[in-house]
Amino acid sequence: MSAADEVLDVVDRDDRVTGRAPRGEVYARGLLHRCVFVQARDAEGRIFVHRRTASKLVFPAYYDMFVGGVVGAGESYARAALREAGEELGVRGLPQPKPLFKFLYEGPGGAWWSYVHEVRCVLPVSPQESEVDWYAFLTQEELDRRIGDGEWPWVPDGLEAYRRLRASGPPPVD
Repeated sequence: MSAADEVLDVVDRDDRVTGRAPRGEVYARGLLHRCVFVQARDAEGRIFVHRRTASKLVFPAYYDMFVGGVVGAGESYARAALREAGEELGVRGLPQPKPLFKFLYEGPGGAWWSYVHEVRCVLPVSPQESEVDWYAFLTQEELDRRIGDGEWPWVPDGLEAYRRLRASGPPPVD
């Protein structure tokens, strides 16, 4: 099954399920759906940053400071956050990501409900090659500098989530 065939819940502006459709149809028709964003930090507090592969359906070859993706039909945000983080980081035994906030993203690429989470990943990562083309753990300062210099194209939904997260205060200390 291709990514475009994956079935997603279609939701309304109040995040209530109104139906189901294949991902390709959801994207083509601009239907509201659900996504998760997980900010992964290593043992030193650095943030996992990566470049998406050129084969991605949305924002190919863009950089992101979150791992995550769409929430499958009938799947909870919490379950999707753990699944997506484990898949994209290539780890097993990751703790359950902590939910932070949810917002309706509306911008380039469409609109979707976005639930932001965080997780501490002290395990060695082996990112999924079909999802991640390049990666590094960057300090908060390095990431902010990369965003500010404008040299890297950033996924707009992740950038909005990051700005909202930064506006909410300093990162928690585990």
